[in-house]
Amino acid sequence: MDIEQLRTRLRALGADADHERHVLTRWLQAQPQEGGRRRLQDFMPLALRQALPGLEAELAGLARLESEHPGEDGSARLLVALHDGQTVEAVRLPRDGLCVSSQVGCAVGCLFCMTGRGGLLRQLGSAEIVAQVVLARSSQPARALRKVVFMGMGEPAHNLDAVLEAITLLGTVGGIGHKSLVFSTVGDPRAFARLLALQPGQVRPALALSLHSTVAERRAELLPRAPRLAPEELVAVGERYARATGYPIQYQWTLIEGVNDGPQEMDGIVRLLAGKYALMNLIPYNAVEGLAWRRPSWERASELARGLHRRGVLTKLRHSAGQDVDAGCGQLRARAAPRAAAPVPVHMALQPRPSGPSGP
Repeated sequence: MDIEQLRTRLRALGADADHERHVLTRWLQAQPQEGGRRRLQDFMPLALRQALPGLEAELAGLARLESEHPGEDGSARLLVALHDGQTVEAVRLPRDGLCVSSQVGCAVGCLFCMTGRGGLLRQLGSAEIVAQVVLARSSQPARALRKVVFMGMGEPAHNLDAVLEAITLLGTVGGIGHKSLVFSTVGDPRAFARLLALQPGQVRPALALSLHSTVAERRAELLPRAPRLAPEELVAVGERYARATGYPIQYQWTLIEGVNDGPQEMDGIVRLLAGKYALMNLIPYNAVEGLAWRRPSWERASELARGLHRRGVLTKLRHSAGQDVDAGCGQLRARAAPRAAAPVPVHMALQPRPSGPSGP
């Protein structure tokens, strides 16, 4: 189901703009339609009232909690069952955030990501994306939810219409601040064109760009089916969006020992990002069973972050939420459905190599 299809159905049942907002708001807040300050029979058309129980059941069936796996850091990995039996993952993050999925699987095939090993199975509708937010809000004990990041399973730029429709709803009726809606992408000219075309007054999300390497050839091997934008091009379009919106670009860097933690890469980050309206997120690799990649020690990762900061790049070293409960994208789903995790060959040039003394 898409949000626009839902709106069309409501209008066909006699809903005006106020009725539509009431139904959507109650759904987004995980509240029953019957309730609130006014009785439905006092303001809502009969046909719409009669259809609401069936509609509520249909919306509830878009995303159901299959299992929940709390982490020691306050996060929780959610395995979410969709109406057709497929599953995706969402993560309740510390400090009132939620990470949602936009696809079942992913076509980019990042070598270090479990989701990419299984390929793309299908797109999520915009209502299925929003339903993950509703599901998180309905959890017990109830918790506030003030930030939604599109960093779960899937590449948002490959499901652009649905993702932007979900973002628009969450940033209007959903009451989430626009800069607290984070669109994460490996970089796609079509997505950049759509985002840059958004005007002040429209919901313009913050942007996170998956960089992972400043060496074009290495990045192309790590992200084998990402659009062939050079790192310099990616940063240039990111800077343009940052200046248009007033939000710094969040650059995502999965820190893999012996692959992208050496002095060449640190020098490249400084060359690309020093002086830019940008935040570099260094995220130590979340280990995946069966893959050779390793995360560097926390001490070494801290050293790299401090070095970048000293050289003019605002850098944060991120704890990978839920490391103790397989919180890397696709790991929980792969455990539940092993056949979705067929191995992808790792190019010999990117086999982790010993990392000697280095630093920025």
